[in-house]
Amino acid sequence: MSISLLANNQADTERLGTVLAELLPDGSVVALIGTLGAGKTRLVQAVAEASGVPKNTVTSPTFVLIREYDEGDRPIYHFDAYRLEREAEFRVLGPDEYFDGFGLSFVEWADRVPNSIPVDHVTIEIEVLSAECRRFTISVTGDKYAEFVKRIRNFCD
Repeated sequence: MSISLLANNQADTERLGTVLAELLPDGSVVALIGTLGAGKTRLVQAVAEASGVPKNTVTSPTFVLIREYDEGDRPIYHFDAYRLEREAEFRVLGPDEYFDGFGLSFVEWADRVPNSIPVDHVTIEIEVLSAECRRFTISVTGDKYAEFVKRIRNFCD
């Protein structure tokens, strides 16, 4: 099951982030996939801001591999696997400790660490259509996200 949403500009991405902040269940793991500049970090920023993290706090974790934000409604863990050469390097970060908590975990470049992502997770693929326009394709695996799917579908209708 997948749902596609078109974001014509930054405001649409911010609205999607607000919806995700509201609808994602505690302990969600979100695999983010997209090219450089697709908007993976921008989407995490939008979710974080909608969750109460101060604006301009969230930055790309490319060089530090993980950033933690606990200023909002629930913790947000932001991973980046772009610079990793092997999946074992990601495992050293101890992602399961984060994934097993009640916070939201976002993994940029999750396609580089597929065996480290829990079976139950949300995948958001971001396709660049133009300088401002993006297509977000949201898919889920696992029973944990059954209610999320129903609610995000209502958002799309």
